[in-house]
Amino acid sequence: MDILDEFDIKIIKELEKDGRIAFSTIASNLKISNTMVHQRINRLFEQGVITGIKPILNEKQIGYDWASFTGITLNKDSDSERIIEALKEIPEITECYFVTGSFTLYLKITARNHEHMRKILYEKIDNIPGIAKTDSMVELGCAFKRNVSL
Repeated sequence: MDILDEFDIKIIKELEKDGRIAFSTIASNLKISNTMVHQRINRLFEQGVITGIKPILNEKQIGYDWASFTGITLNKDSDSERIIEALKEIPEITECYFVTGSFTLYLKITARNHEHMRKILYEKIDNIPGIAKTDSMVELGCAFKRNVSL
């Protein structure tokens, strides 16, 4: 059985348009009860389908003009849990993924400028014990970003 039905999908699409939309407005737009919207959204949170509703920042508007995608090679993959905890302490790292291939982890890093990026890479990340090397690609702009299609 699918976890999402047609009403769940319609509610999620309304939230994607405007995360601040009133539940009563969603109910009115979809011609369903306000109670149904509340119950559905609560269930979607409980099931982990919706993990949060938060602002999406435009990093460049707040002074973060540089970004990189950085692959990390570890000395031992078994150290990944400890290293991930250390990476979480670096606020400029906005995403961290387990990957296959040449790297163990793949990061998205945001920085104010190239000097800030150098400090993040060389003074913070490279000083975490267990990291063998990093390999970065500078982001030149985001063509698009979206949720998976429902």
